[in-house]
Amino acid sequence: MEKYNLQNDVNVFGVQIKTFPKGIGEAFGALFAMLEQKDRAYYGISKFNEKGSIIYWAAAEETFAGEAERYYCEKYIIEKGEYLAVTINDWRTKTDSIKVVFHAMMQYSCADNSKPCVEWYKSNEEMLCMIRTHQ
Repeated sequence: MEKYNLQNDVNVFGVQIKTFPKGIGEAFGALFAMLEQKDRAYYGISKFNEKGSIIYWAAAEETFAGEAERYYCEKYIIEKGEYLAVTINDWRTKTDSIKVVFHAMMQYSCADNSKPCVEWYKSNEEMLCMIRTHQ
């Protein structure tokens, strides 16, 4: 595990997965298909609701103001700051391990479990699991 400093807020937009964990691949596929610019960052954002269930969004980085509205998508801001981070290489073959990684990260006393977990899909091969630290 390492620390990662996100220098700026990241404006993203996307859709909430209503059937989590099923439907994640389809949601990202639909998001990717609708966007004209393919060369951008993609994110998975998850948090617990008041009932203890996971709420998950498939999201893409906003490349211009108003892009979320253009596609009728929900907006979200990934806050700048310090994160605990774990890199998963060849993530497409290890999707079952993502929840295990986040669960382990949540056990650290510096993890701010009130903030969402962020999956940053840096490429088709590399994904960064991130949890914000207490500031």
